[in-house]
Amino acid sequence: MPVPSAPFKQAVKKLSEKEKEALILRLVRKDAEAYDTLAYELLDEITQETVFERSSEAIHEILFTVSGRSLSKALSRGMKKVTQEIARYQRITKDRKGEIELHIYTLQLIFDNFTGQFESIYKTFYVATARMVLRTIMLIRKHLHEDYHLEYQDTLNTFLEDLNGRSKRRQLPFNLPMEFEVD
Repeated sequence: MPVPSAPFKQAVKKLSEKEKEALILRLVRKDAEAYDTLAYELLDEITQETVFERSSEAIHEILFTVSGRSLSKALSRGMKKVTQEIARYQRITKDRKGEIELHIYTLQLIFDNFTGQFESIYKTFYVATARMVLRTIMLIRKHLHEDYHLEYQDTLNTFLEDLNGRSKRRQLPFNLPMEFEVD
C-alpha cells in the first residue's frame, strides 16, 4: 500500500466536495475491498457482525465447493483463499478478535469435515492446517489479553493433539507445539 505524500494530501484538500465525491465513487466501482471498507465506515446497517457473517459464509463456501482430481490439493488451494478472506476481514474492520474467531471457525470446519485428507500422499493440506494453527496461537498471544487465552486453550489443544498424532508430523518444516500453554 502506498503512503500518501504531502503533495498528494494537499491536492486532495484542494478538490471540491463534488470532485471528491466523483473520485470516491470511481474508486469504489473499481475496487471491491475499498467499497466494503467505506461501506463499513459510513453505513450504519453494515456492522462488524455483518462483515463477520459475510466472511464466515465465504469461508464455508470456499471449503465446501473445492474441486479437483485431488481433494487434498484442492483444499490446499482453498486454504489460500480462506487466508485471503480472513486478511480481507481484518483490513476492513481492524478487528483482531474477529480475525482469530475466523481462524478458529475455519479450523473447526477442517477438523470436523476434512481430517481424512491429512493422510493423503500430498502433505500440503496438512502443512497448511498446521500453519494456520500456529498462526492462530501467535495471534492470540500477541493481540488478546491473557483472559482470552483460557477461552481458546481447549479448542487449540484438541487441534494440536490431532495434528501431533499424525504420521506426517515428522515432515513438517517447523516445530509444532504439543499443547497451547497459557502464561
